[in-house]
Amino acid sequence: MLREVVFGRLTITNAGQHSWDDIYAGHFVVDVEGWRLTIYNDCDELDYCEECVSPEGRRWKFESGDRGGTDPVAFLSTWERQNLEWILKAL
Repeated sequence: MLREVVFGRLTITNAGQHSWDDIYAGHFVVDVEGWRLTIYNDCDELDYCEECVSPEGRRWKFESGDRGGTDPVAFLSTWERQNLEWILKAL
């Protein structure tokens, strides 16, 4: 889903009350066509996806030990990750 956002095939919006820059270090909530993702902004850098909630309410929580294998951000290439950061900063 994050890769689809990077390539412009899915729409992402800010689902919280603060911008990426306002948070600087903390959780940033976005909506990707009905999916709610909580992404961690670590001092202005995309770090990891904390949680995903489907439009039906199913919830996936990514624990610290899981980040190496199941965190959606970990599956992005360096180029995709950088572009996603730019998109998040523009929201």
